[in-house]
Amino acid sequence: MQSFGARLEAEFAASRHLCAGIDPHAPLLAEWGLDDSAAGAERMGRDVVAAAAGVAACVKPQISFYERFGSAGFAALERVLADARGAGLLIVADVKRGDIGSTFAAYAEAWLAPGSPLEADAMTVAPYMGFDTLAGAFPYVRSHGKGLFVLAATSNPEARDVQTAVRGDGQTLAASMVASANAFNTAEHPADSVGSVGVVLGATLTLADFGIDTTVRATPALPVLAPGFGHQGARIEDAAEIFGGIGHAVLANESRSILSGGGEGLAARVRDRADRITEALYGRS
Repeated sequence: MQSFGARLEAEFAASRHLCAGIDPHAPLLAEWGLDDSAAGAERMGRDVVAAAAGVAACVKPQISFYERFGSAGFAALERVLADARGAGLLIVADVKRGDIGSTFAAYAEAWLAPGSPLEADAMTVAPYMGFDTLAGAFPYVRSHGKGLFVLAATSNPEARDVQTAVRGDGQTLAASMVASANAFNTAEHPADSVGSVGVVLGATLTLADFGIDTTVRATPALPVLAPGFGHQGARIEDAAEIFGGIGHAVLANESRSILSGGGEGLAARVRDRADRITEALYGRS
C-alpha cells in the first residue's frame, strides 16, 4: 500500500498543488442558483470534483455544510466522495475531529477506514488534548495509505492565544505540533520524500509569531495544508516567503476564489488558480 505521502509526492511531481475546497454554504449555493439543501450541496460538490479532476491535487469538502442537513446531507456527501475517488482525486475531509481513546478511534474509522462510506484519503484533526490523542488514526496512516493534517497555526484570531501558548519545554503549542508531525514522519516513513502527517498553517500568518521556524526543511518533507490564499488575502506568489523551508510540500487551499461566480466558468477558475500556483512555485504554468 502506497503511503499518503508518496501519493502526495506523485501529485507534486505532476505540478499539482491546488486543494479545491468544497464549501456549499447558503450564500454560495444561492449564487450558484441552487437550493440550500442536501441536493444543492451535492450538485455543487460533484461539479467541483468534475472541474478539479486532473487539475487539482485534491478536493477538501467542509463536512459541516453537509452535516447540517442530517442523514440526507451525509448521503449527498457520500456521492461526492464516490465521484472524487472515481476521478482519482485525493480527498481531504475537513472534519477537525479531536477526542481521546476509543472516541477518536471511531472518528478515524469513519473517515479513514477502507470501505467506509465516508472514506477519505486524509482528515483534518484538532490536537488540543495532545498529539498522542490522535493515536487512533495512526494504524490507518501506517498500513492503509491515509494521512492527517493537524491544526497548528490557524488564521482565526481567536486561536492565537492558544496556539502561541508556551509549553514547559519552551515550544509554542503550534511549533510542538509541527515538531510532532515531523517526528512521526521520520519514524514511520523515513524513506518517503513527503510525510503522511502534515499540518494546517494559515497563509495569512507570520509563522514566526507562532514560534515556527520556517528555515528548517524536514526530511521527509512536511505536508502543509495552507488556507488563506485568494479570497482571504494571501498571495500565492508569496508562498516561498511565507513558508520558507517547510513549504516544499504545500497544498494551497482555495475555496471562495473558485466557487464564487456560480457553476458557469467553474472549470476555467479551477484551471486558472492551479496554473497560478504552479507558476508561483515552479516559475511556469
